[in-house]
Amino acid sequence: MSFATRLRLAATFVFMTIGSIVMLVVAIPTCFLARRFYSEVMARGLGAGVLWIWGVRLRVHGAPQPEHVQTIYVSNHSSTIDLFALIALGLPRTRFFLSGFLKKIVPLGIVGSLIRIFWTVPQEYPEERRRIFKRADRILRETGDSVYLSPEGMRVTTGEIGHFNKGSFHLATSLHAPIVPIYFAIPAAMNPGMGYDAKPGTIDLYFLPPIDTSHWTLEDVERNRDAVRDLFVRAHDAMRSMGRLPASLSIDSAKPAEREEVFA
Repeated sequence: MSFATRLRLAATFVFMTIGSIVMLVVAIPTCFLARRFYSEVMARGLGAGVLWIWGVRLRVHGAPQPEHVQTIYVSNHSSTIDLFALIALGLPRTRFFLSGFLKKIVPLGIVGSLIRIFWTVPQEYPEERRRIFKRADRILRETGDSVYLSPEGMRVTTGEIGHFNKGSFHLATSLHAPIVPIYFAIPAAMNPGMGYDAKPGTIDLYFLPPIDTSHWTLEDVERNRDAVRDLFVRAHDAMRSMGRLPASLSIDSAKPAEREEVFA
């Protein structure tokens, strides 16, 4: 690891530590109730600040859904950069699913707790994961908040779109909230993958058209998951071969059927 990388990492940790303390100081007199302010203003500033330290510029194409529209955001996940770019977006009324491992990084643990992240566990603990998703489903149903999840569940550094887990699509089936795919295009030359040695440059983030889930049912979860993954694969292949998204961004989802509860 180069000296410049070590310096950026040290600056990132100091910046995140100071930022998390400031957020905590603000949260105490507000009785920890101003989640949207912590997330959409303070955490957004932290994410943007980390990208600035790394020399990463974020170019956004499209826009998130209006705040009154409950939305499930999903994206590909190939880099450490993704987390800070997502936070820097300040997605309106949006909660996040993140790996519980990140809680061990104290500044991230403080920030995550204040913005009410749903901390997940690995796939090897299916019962605990079901409990986490049931709780999230209940909270999101009560609050109408939007949510972000990574269907890949981990950083995929092969240069391809990874396997998609079913959790995001169970949640979409239960809430019948539209899914908005977010495609990250990160040049290989600047992508740190699993590491932290991000090179300066510009990443492109695309909000793809919303996907209607009002007719989705539990029986079709795997088919709908595969249809959304296929969209990401087509977008990924088109960006690599042509430098732009494909002309068609529709998906072949399951036919309309009677609604049912998923997490009952």
